[in-house]
Amino acid sequence: MNLKSEIIVEEDIGNIQELFVPEDKEFSNKRASYTITKEKQKLIFKIQAKDETALKAVKSSINKNLTIYKKVKALTK
Repeated sequence: MNLKSEIIVEEDIGNIQELFVPEDKEFSNKRASYTITKEKQKLIFKIQAKDETALKAVKSSINKNLTIYKKVKALTK
C-alpha cells in the first residue's frame, strides 16, 4: 500500500527549511521518505510511505523537529 500525506508550514519557512537540511529524507528501511518544497509563503513536506506505521513515524519525526524549533524560538524571545 502506498500512502501519501502533506504537512504545510506557513511561518518561519526559511529557518525551518534550514533546520531540515541535514535530516535524512529517506529512511534506511526504504519504507518511507519525504521531500520539502517551498511555494510562495509555504513550506510543504510531502510524505510517502509504504505502510501506516512508516507514515506515522515520518510525521512524528517532522512534528518533533517542528515542536523543538517552536520551543527554542519561544525561549529566545
